[in-house]
Amino acid sequence: MMIKYERPTSLAARWARRIARFAFGLFAAALFAHRFGPLITPHFTALAALSAGLALLAVVLAVIGFVRLWQIAAIGGIASFVALVYAIVPIGAAGYALSEYFSKPAIYDVSTDTVTPPPWIEVPEVDQGWLKRPQEVTPEDREAQIVAYPGLTGRRYDGALDRVFQGVKIVTQKTGITIVAQDGVENAEADLEDMPVKSEEAAPADSDPDDVPIPLSRPETLPDDARPGQRPSDILVQGEWRTLIVGFRFDVLIRLREEAETTFVDMRVASRYGPHDLGLGAAFADQFLHALDAELLGIAGD
Repeated sequence: MMIKYERPTSLAARWARRIARFAFGLFAAALFAHRFGPLITPHFTALAALSAGLALLAVVLAVIGFVRLWQIAAIGGIASFVALVYAIVPIGAAGYALSEYFSKPAIYDVSTDTVTPPPWIEVPEVDQGWLKRPQEVTPEDREAQIVAYPGLTGRRYDGALDRVFQGVKIVTQKTGITIVAQDGVENAEADLEDMPVKSEEAAPADSDPDDVPIPLSRPETLPDDARPGQRPSDILVQGEWRTLIVGFRFDVLIRLREEAETTFVDMRVASRYGPHDLGLGAAFADQFLHALDAELLGIAGD
């Protein structure tokens, strides 16, 4: 008489594989819809958190499957391994976000000028859902930024305003910034008195002196018209930027200011959702300014 031993099957391993596959598919679909579709950040965050929770449950069940395999040789080792592979992506994304959340300061708006940051041309307004952020940036937030990112400062270039402005426009295209508003662009245009006068446009020598036009003073912007942190001679460039993989949205403001034959560039980056930008704003500002240094190589000052 032949005795055939039948190995038991681990239900925990099977369910671990099913749940892990669902968690991975949910995270991938949410990521695609957020990066390329209509899914907004609050909804994506909720779905990503749900997928991470399901992936953790799958890991627990996979561990049980391995234990059953060791104890009674239950079938399910391959299913448990597959579950762990699927669970890596949503758990890894959540783990990275949590590590950045606790290692970086809880701020959503960073600026190279912490005293008088560049003002928004058009104040960004979006439906933040459950990922609401504070209405204003406090001095404590700026102090936290200085401590966390001491190297995030503006740039001074030994070049004219129009030259630096051209460099800024080139770098905005290279870094994926979509310009939505500009102010003070006319300050980069050549002054009329600096343009050469054509000979045929010159007044004839025998013209009546009474016909000579009287020069008028150049109109100036009233102080009340300027925003806090902006001078009439400044150039402001506002745009939108999205992270490459996930597609988090940020508002960007670049200020160019001419000072004593040099041009100073300040930058402001703010996350649209939530009170924490996970350090992405400061990282992008630093990336942009380094790219601008390379574009304007040779005219950077101290």
